[in-house]
Amino acid sequence: MKKYNSPENSRKADILTLKEGITALLKAYRLQGKLNETMVVSSWERIMGKAVALKTQEVYISQGKLFVRLSSAPLKHELVMAKTRVLDLINAEVGEQVIKEVVFL
Repeated sequence: MKKYNSPENSRKADILTLKEGITALLKAYRLQGKLNETMVVSSWERIMGKAVALKTQEVYISQGKLFVRLSSAPLKHELVMAKTRVLDLINAEVGEQVIKEVVFL
């Protein structure tokens, strides 16, 4: 009678999981940082909430700084006062320190 190995046992050392392969690809092409920046911009509404997102005109990243253009001066003032909290929320969303500073315009 022939004995079958489970897929985990028969995996060769040179075979990667999909996650490992994607991680290696991002590292090889140095794209992880750009991917993290894109994640920050695309998840701005989820991080800050619908009310802030509605008053946000533009969100972009340059040299580790997140620039946010707002249409409401009172909201801008409130967010400037809570800048470190906003920074912590953003970096927690990504899981590493992508943003070093937040600038409200």
